Amino acid sequence: MSTFAFHSNSSFMKVAAGDKTMPYAIAGIAWDGCVTNRPGARFGPRAIREASHMLCDGTHPHFDCSPEGLLTDVGDLALPNTSLEGMRAAMMPLLPTLLAGHHMAWLGGDHSITLPLLRAYKAHLGRPLAVIHFDAHCDTWEDHFGEPSGHGTWVYEAIQEGLVIKEGFVQFGIRSAGLREARDYVRDQGGQIFDARSLRGLESPAQLAPVLQAVRERMAALGHPPVYLSLDIDCLDPAFAPGTGTPEPGGMSTNQVFSLLEELADLNCVGMDCVEVAPPYDHAELTSYAAAQFVWTYLCGRIAARA
Repeated sequence: MSTFAFHSNSSFMKVAAGDKTMPYAIAGIAWDGCVTNRPGARFGPRAIREASHMLCDGTHPHFDCSPEGLLTDVGDLALPNTSLEGMRAAMMPLLPTLLAGHHMAWLGGDHSITLPLLRAYKAHLGRPLAVIHFDAHCDTWEDHFGEPSGHGTWVYEAIQEGLVIKEGFVQFGIRSAGLREARDYVRDQGGQIFDARSLRGLESPAQLAPVLQAVRERMAALGHPPVYLSLDIDCLDPAFAPGTGTPEPGGMSTNQVFSLLEELADLNCVGMDCVEVAPPYDHAELTSYAAAQFVWTYLCGRIAARA
């Protein structure tokens, strides 16, 4: 049985498929068995790849570089879709080779995929990671509607398992309903939360300067640890990203997210995921285009930082 299932004519930015020599790679995790509202995120990797085809040569207007010639697409991981534990158990043996060979960007899928990824990164690096987390939801619930794990528990589980540096966990865009204990869990553990309300009206790098400084100072105080970036597309207001399973009004703008991704490219990032894109609800592919360009911006930021 093949490790990956992939059609070579539909790679991210139409890059070469499965080239083990490339330093950067895309992989899809087409799983949405843990959504709590609208399903469809299993189709996210395909839609994000298709949206990325409009990027032409991929030269970024801010970083003035392109992933072309440095990026490969290894396809979607061949995973069962019958149970969360079955999916995670099948995923784990596939990750070490990819992490050893490439700087990875993962296309989800729902947010339950991030927990096994963090487990693999900690094992690969031999240490816990700092996390930059974009989301409408805090994902700190102790159970998933009666089940032990799901797409709304991964932050709580990652902190409990010691996969992450508690003080290095930073959240952007949080705004959904929830008990204070859940909403403030990351802050109560020593981390940092910039909720959607506190970010209102702040879009440009100049406007976001105090936020950016606070994040950089925090990472510097922690010794510039490895940083994992997890971007739930529902951090965006539904006006910008209607194609998601749990849309929450009052969210971030694409400008805000681009500013943060571009300005925080100097952090010691080691990987990222973009999750919860659900194409069945995506008017005019707005959500898929935003996701593709967020992933592209992240990759260009890494390339520019290492130039």
